[in-house]
Amino acid sequence: MDWGLVLFYFFAALAVVGGVMMITRKNAVHSAVYLVLTFVSVAGIYILLGADFLFAVQVLVYAGGIVVLFLFVIMLVNLEESRRLSGGKLHLAASAVLTCLLFGMLATLFGRVAVGQPSVAAPLGEGNLQLMGIALFRDYMLPFEVVSLLLLVAMIGAIVLGRPRA
Repeated sequence: MDWGLVLFYFFAALAVVGGVMMITRKNAVHSAVYLVLTFVSVAGIYILLGADFLFAVQVLVYAGGIVVLFLFVIMLVNLEESRRLSGGKLHLAASAVLTCLLFGMLATLFGRVAVGQPSVAAPLGEGNLQLMGIALFRDYMLPFEVVSLLLLVAMIGAIVLGRPRA
């Protein structure tokens, strides 16, 4: 029995269940907890694939930082008012149509992929992390800085929203 494959299916099923539970919960804090479960499951898949750096980033950045930010926003926002302002039946109908469209596109995509076809992913090797750092700071410097400015603006916005009214 291949335990790596069993663990992969376990983590994959846990990620799918966590994702479904996250979008079906009415309580936003419970949804954030299921989001953590999904992130940790994806981190487990990364560790099985031998991507230690992605595992660490997934746990520290996503399961740690992003979820704390989500919980901060959840506690700040008046959820009763946002529920009252939600779209209702039109929102539900648009979501259902878009979901069906997404599943149709995914089915078409998976129907075109041949089973047993070799992967197009780059092989893991020595210096993979170093090459990623070089590509990030040489080839993708502008998008990296734009994202950092976007995160700075979001942080300032959260501080402005969180301060008490005078």
